Amino acid sequence: MRNHADIYETTLLDFRDHLKLERSMSPHTIAAYTGDVRKYFDLLRADGIAPENASIDEISRFLEAQVSAGITKRSQSRIISSVKALYRFLDAEGKLGENPCDKLATPKINPYLPTVLSVEEVLAILESVDLSQPEGHRNRCILEVLYSCGLRVSELVNLKISDLFLDEQFIRVFGKGSKQRLVPIGEPAIKAIRLYREIRAAGPVQKAAEDILFLNRRGGKLTREMIFHIVKEQTAAAGIQKNVSPHTFRHSFATHLVENGADLRVVQQMLGHESILTTEIYTHVDTRKWQETILKYHPNRT
Repeated sequence: MRNHADIYETTLLDFRDHLKLERSMSPHTIAAYTGDVRKYFDLLRADGIAPENASIDEISRFLEAQVSAGITKRSQSRIISSVKALYRFLDAEGKLGENPCDKLATPKINPYLPTVLSVEEVLAILESVDLSQPEGHRNRCILEVLYSCGLRVSELVNLKISDLFLDEQFIRVFGKGSKQRLVPIGEPAIKAIRLYREIRAAGPVQKAAEDILFLNRRGGKLTREMIFHIVKEQTAAAGIQKNVSPHTFRHSFATHLVENGADLRVVQQMLGHESILTTEIYTHVDTRKWQETILKYHPNRT
């Protein structure tokens, strides 16, 4: 029987990074979700089944085992959420032919609504960057591109100079599954890129990273973790208390477009979403905003 141990560990690490960098979950929630998935992988490992090849039968056996162990209904709900999150991640990565959780009955839970920055908060974070520091212009450029183009953090760190078409005001992005899309880029981000490239040219550049736009101080490609650190650092410097990650800029980009009347199909294309249903979350975010406004100002409020 084939040993899939490396597959389980690699998938678990990638899933954890996804929860942290893409979903901006708290350390406590990440620990709970990865703990649930690790237990699920123990069952798959015993049968030699890779996560992407599992069916609803394996998931049901796992859930039945957890219920038999006497866990609470709240824990049952969380475990189901953990497994569904795992398969949403694998599906988004293009690793599933069919999502086994599509057949999984789950308790009704509140929809996930992402953290969103206001325009003023985005500007505060951008302006918090100390441009007198060696990495200042690079960091400002990173934040400008995240917000201007709504990129995933993986798309940002892999962005190449050869994919920049600044005179035409768009960039070429290779998203999940190496799918290519063209994304418009605004003038502030273009200006930041041109200024950063002048500074970049004066520093070290490793041979393997010659075409990579954003480099670390040694001239190599930045890691996803480094982008996460930059965003956290500048958010704190701006005095913003929200739980902000690189993906928050993507959520804010999309939400602000929807709030200003952008067609949902256009936003879907710019974000690189396979399904319009994924993009529709931003209509819920917009709805939440005006709902809060109505409840705050309605004359009959208590």
